[in-house]
Amino acid sequence: MKFIKFILISLLTIILVTCSTVPLTGRRQFTAIPSSQMLSLGRDSYKQALSEFKLSTNQKYVSSVKEVGSNITAAVDKYFREHNQSSILAGYVWEFNVLLSDELNAWCMPGGKIAFYEGIMPICADDHGIAVVMSHEIAHAVADHGNERLSQQLAVQLGGVALEVALAQEPETTRNLAMGAFGVGSVLGILLPYSRKHESEADELGLYFMAMAGYNPFQAVNFWQRMKGMSKENPPEFLSTHPATQTRINNLNSKMNKALLYYNQSQKK
Repeated sequence: MKFIKFILISLLTIILVTCSTVPLTGRRQFTAIPSSQMLSLGRDSYKQALSEFKLSTNQKYVSSVKEVGSNITAAVDKYFREHNQSSILAGYVWEFNVLLSDELNAWCMPGGKIAFYEGIMPICADDHGIAVVMSHEIAHAVADHGNERLSQQLAVQLGGVALEVALAQEPETTRNLAMGAFGVGSVLGILLPYSRKHESEADELGLYFMAMAGYNPFQAVNFWQRMKGMSKENPPEFLSTHPATQTRINNLNSKMNKALLYYNQSQKK
């Protein structure tokens, strides 16, 4: 009994030590991988993903994604700096690319490495639509969802070993799990759909982030209405998640008043 009690206390200690808090929402999460390792893995995974695709030559798409991305990340950086939380983005180097693919998808690696596929651009329609997708993906990274999911997958599939051990002993499996955890399922045939909890959280944070940058948060509802129309038969990669589209629209509307506070503040500057 004493030994079992010791094990339980040890496990509880590990969980408490490896718990972190998601900014703005306050949700507690289990993130077992050190941030330095996640940043390194994010950089390597981004290079690998880019090697699997050609970069878009559509200059309108490229310039719009880079401009919107720069605007939103500047606002996010400013928010955390003003709230003495710059450590959340320590080591982030924002980068934006558009990839030559018809898939309706976008993703953001740990450390701020972002990619849009050409296929999602017509659904975005304009800079406001790009801002919806951009802020949603940035939210996944800022909320450390990749760490949370990869920590869970390492525990389930590789017995909970540390990331460096997993990379040494099972490098291909581990890198595949990482890419799947970051939402890049089309590259290696693996996708770990974000949970309802993660998607709802990214929707909420994304709504605030785009509003901070001066993009009208009501455009998020318009974007998901357009996406809803595209997903009646075969849901695109970007929608391989649990929440029904109408449910997430309802959730966005429920957060709109708070988002408008950020938006109105951005309009005064």
